[in-house]
Amino acid sequence: MNKIIPGLFLTGSLLFSATAVQAVECTNRGVLDDKFCDVNNDLVADSPTDLSKLRDPSTLVFTYTPVEDPAVYKDAFADFQKHLSDITGKKVIYYTVHSNAAEVEAIRSGRLHIAGFSTGPTGYAVNLGGYVPLAVKGTAEGFQGYNLITIVRKDSSIQSMADLKGKLVAHTSASSNSGNLAPRALFPAIGITPDEDYTVKYSGKHDQSIMGVASGDYDAAPVASDVFSRMANAGRINADDFRIIFTSPRFPTSSFGYAH
Repeated sequence: MNKIIPGLFLTGSLLFSATAVQAVECTNRGVLDDKFCDVNNDLVADSPTDLSKLRDPSTLVFTYTPVEDPAVYKDAFADFQKHLSDITGKKVIYYTVHSNAAEVEAIRSGRLHIAGFSTGPTGYAVNLGGYVPLAVKGTAEGFQGYNLITIVRKDSSIQSMADLKGKLVAHTSASSNSGNLAPRALFPAIGITPDEDYTVKYSGKHDQSIMGVASGDYDAAPVASDVFSRMANAGRINADDFRIIFTSPRFPTSSFGYAH
């Protein structure tokens, strides 16, 4: 597994951010939800000023963004969870979520303490859920990134992005970066506007978009390159059955952080 950088959780006081401020009323909130405050202008929710509202759970709950089948990640993060347990002295359990919205709601409600959010939902988690990101996946050489790729079947008549006009294209979910937000931001510059030039149908997850293209349910799909590669390496798909007609610049991948 890739390392988490930089030294994600250093003490048992993990959940208690040093950003707590002494203010009776919120003087700055920015675009955060009304239940949060950002007096120090660091763009994330401040810790509660009322010490009685700080939580010190005996069991820490962790999850990772469900960009594909959630079962893929439960075992993948076993070593990471053990590391958290060793450092904090607390039991750490994995909480399975099945959508980005469910993950945001879980951290907002306090059911989730530590999480990895994919690129797109990170902003929603910060603004709506009080999430405080502090690291991304990476190695000593730098952060781990991925690209938005648009895939079609190898035998498809679609040869370029211009050929998507009038087609049925799978986006993953509204909050996904590579599966929705990035296509809506990048495609118009090359002459293709989602919902105008092609019909968008949400598949729910990147792997479902990929499998849907393979089966002919969708004409094309913008997906995360790392998910596509993982599925190919695991034998779930044959990469040679697809063609890539668009590749974006690299994005940073998932953020890791904690509830404010």
